[in-house]
Amino acid sequence: MQSFWNEVLAFAEATTATVGERLMAEFGQVQADLKADGSLVTRCDRWSDDTLRAAIREAFPDHGVLSEEVEHIFPAADWCWIIDPIDGTTNFTRGIPVWGISLGLLYRGTPVFGYVAMPPLGQSFYGYWPGASGLDMPSGAFCNGRPIHTSQAAPDKTQFFSLCARSTAVLEKPFPCKIRMLGSAAYNLLLVGAGWAVGAVEATPKIWDVAAVWAIVQAAGATWVPLDDTAPFPLAVGQDYSRRPYPTLAVAQAKLTETFRPLVEVVVR
Repeated sequence: MQSFWNEVLAFAEATTATVGERLMAEFGQVQADLKADGSLVTRCDRWSDDTLRAAIREAFPDHGVLSEEVEHIFPAADWCWIIDPIDGTTNFTRGIPVWGISLGLLYRGTPVFGYVAMPPLGQSFYGYWPGASGLDMPSGAFCNGRPIHTSQAAPDKTQFFSLCARSTAVLEKPFPCKIRMLGSAAYNLLLVGAGWAVGAVEATPKIWDVAAVWAIVQAAGATWVPLDDTAPFPLAVGQDYSRRPYPTLAVAQAKLTETFRPLVEVVVR
């Protein structure tokens, strides 16, 4: 089984590097179209989606694929990749260097491996999260090959908490931390796994925004709190995931849930 995981990691590294190189050449130079859900899409998103799906089908022909731009129905396959071809499209179009490529690998509907490459930052995050899968597999979370862990700091004005654009209502009341808002759902949540923030909230992320980071940040020690009280996984075969949001709070320590949840629940009201 170890050889399989070596193959998975090598594939994720090589494929996101290839795609990232092409995207860097287009970074800040493309126009975006507005999708029905209010998010943006560019020809680079579509090219990246197509390229990643083709690479997966060549390397892992028995694996399913669900992607942001094309395939939204969860397939009947034990193994399935979930793709976000560009996480942070608005940043990408405006020349803001916080965007990434996200790959989550699910086993029987639940992520067990995640890989997020942030080409402009020269950072790549990955993590293994066996959970209750029963799989014989590695564990841990990493940034550029080095282990990462969540912070043990207490919330105060020297610590960061990350918001998304749809969660600014949180600031209507006093907040115990410094606020950061970076424009990439994956990166917002990865800040917690990397130990750089004590918490993060995303109000309306889609499945491709969270599949990879769900594995990475929990492997790093974070606690994942679904703000709608509905477990995000396992996914259901045949279900269309194009519209469902996953309001999420991630905290560096389980005990911080009681501190932050009352402050951020406004995002789901």
